[in-house]
Amino acid sequence: MHLASVTNHPRIVIIGGGFGGIALAKKLKDKPVEVLMVDKNNYHTFQPLLYQIAMGDIEADSIAFPLRKIFVEQKNFSFRMATVERVNPEKNTISTDIGEIAYDYLVIATGSTTNYFGNQELEHNTMPMKSIPEALNLRSLMLQNIEKAIIAEDKDERQQLLNFVIVGGGPTGVELSGALAEMRNYVLTYDYPELRKEDMKVYLVEGKERLLASMSEQASRKAKDFLTELDVEVYNSVHVKSYDGNELIIDNGVHINTRNVLWAAGVKGEVLKGIPQEVIVRGNRIQTDEFNRVKNYLNVFAIGDVAAVITPETPEGHPGVAPAAIQQGKHLAKNLLRLANGHEPEPFKYFDKGSLATIGKNLAVADFGRLRFQGFFAWLLWGFVHLMSLVSARNRFVVLINWVGSYFSNSSGSRLIIRKFNPQLVKANTEKTEAEKTSSI
Repeated sequence: MHLASVTNHPRIVIIGGGFGGIALAKKLKDKPVEVLMVDKNNYHTFQPLLYQIAMGDIEADSIAFPLRKIFVEQKNFSFRMATVERVNPEKNTISTDIGEIAYDYLVIATGSTTNYFGNQELEHNTMPMKSIPEALNLRSLMLQNIEKAIIAEDKDERQQLLNFVIVGGGPTGVELSGALAEMRNYVLTYDYPELRKEDMKVYLVEGKERLLASMSEQASRKAKDFLTELDVEVYNSVHVKSYDGNELIIDNGVHINTRNVLWAAGVKGEVLKGIPQEVIVRGNRIQTDEFNRVKNYLNVFAIGDVAAVITPETPEGHPGVAPAAIQQGKHLAKNLLRLANGHEPEPFKYFDKGSLATIGKNLAVADFGRLRFQGFFAWLLWGFVHLMSLVSARNRFVVLINWVGSYFSNSSGSRLIIRKFNPQLVKANTEKTEAEKTSSI
């Protein structure tokens, strides 16, 4: 089946319903173009709050919203739920599991995926958290292991089940470490009276000299202080040598017996087949010019985490954060309209609005240029910014109600095992996916 354009307007095909793709599509509302978005899921995920799904603080539908519903009032927009198998720039089409889709302009906004740096042992034995299903898997694994610890007769086995290791000291790792520590400090003995707070250990392992390396030294130092106050054991300037599913070995000689390891130590761009290797740069990102145009192509563009806007001013590209993706999406919408009307595009310039990270209740760090602050006000600001960034009023209301409940009651949250986590099944699916990638190159 070949899905051709249904209007005489230029067709803009957007692959990916993340922050950048949505910002781009919205900006094209009521414009003389046809917008078609393709995504393997029919919903948008607000990834910054995935760790709260994993902790059971909020439910999955609190941070997910149907893509069709976002654009229900946009007459020039259509959506297809499909898996993109490859792009065909020479034919101006993309191949999907529902057929070929033609385009006049293609925008790749596929985001990023977990980067294990080629270590298959870590990929098979640790837990990623880049999607709602992965966050739910992590929740089930943690809760199942706590349940097993209650009935474990062997002391070493119990400790192994209650040791939690987070690898990666970026925002995801720091926020999840703090959330786990707060659960241990305030919820564990309430929900599981058979266990003691001292039984559960939380470790954070980071390869760089400081946590939150993209933020100021002041923010990094304070984040570590907050985690230490919560009794998180932090290791800096170390790397994981191996993890076989039972024992994690760090290159400083530390051995941790654990069945709970979250891998948050890096991401890489989710590049589609059909993109030439010569335009893929560090971080598995697609090199673009200052117009977000993919190198060597006139009508193929990339935005967000998968794009590396390489210019003399930005030799490493822009940071893989939501504000950068949103700004690129909005700017590219203007440039696509300019191109469609025969005008030259204008270069993209990123405006850094600042950075925030939360560690726990009343504990957060904030960097806004030279203005840096920590503690309660930073925590309030973090909550406000994330709340207002959710795509719908319903999402904002539901999350706010959950947060208010959590603030006044440490025992709130739904620690439900809706579906049991099966590591063998996940491992088999991972191996199948890798085999399919290899065979279809």
